[in-house]
Amino acid sequence: MFPIELSAPVSGLLCGVLFGYVLENAGFGSPCKLTAQFRFTDWSVLKVMFTAIVVAAAGLLLLQRMGWVDMASVFVPASLLVAASVGGVLVGVGFAVGGYCPGTSVVGMFSGRLDALVFLLGIVLGTVIFVFSFGPALESLMAAGELESGDSISDIWGFSPWFAVLAMLLMLVLIFKLAGRFERRGEGPVSAAQAVAGAGN
Repeated sequence: MFPIELSAPVSGLLCGVLFGYVLENAGFGSPCKLTAQFRFTDWSVLKVMFTAIVVAAAGLLLLQRMGWVDMASVFVPASLLVAASVGGVLVGVGFAVGGYCPGTSVVGMFSGRLDALVFLLGIVLGTVIFVFSFGPALESLMAAGELESGDSISDIWGFSPWFAVLAMLLMLVLIFKLAGRFERRGEGPVSAAQAVAGAGN
């Protein structure tokens, strides 16, 4: 089935291009759109990305039930809680300061944004520094907090993967409700600067 029949690099490249096209059309190539998430004035980033996660999770399970995907062949990385926590904080800080994440910086670069190119170069530089500075100390830090009971929520607690998908779906509904409240609250009265900017457009 297309694009599953394609080789991994080709299908990955195709899915990446399609995903980038969707991100650009959603406005995620703009740092203003992305930093608005941290100000709780525009929840588009969280709503779109979390929806994609839920759809992907449900899609994988459906493809497994249909016999098109062998879940045993799907790689699930080890759950390293300390490394994930530290990395999440660093990525979040970079996201808030620069207005991009690794994926959206590529989208912004192909949209012609110079700041996205600078951000992407910073990612490459940071990756190179990490590779050459990786040693026993960093390795032990990354290995701390590794879960021994399983690498997925259903593995750890022994319940059906569909229960996890249902829980994520309920979380998604809650996110949309919270997002609506914060976004309506953030609209407020239009300031003079916003009025002038709107008149100029």
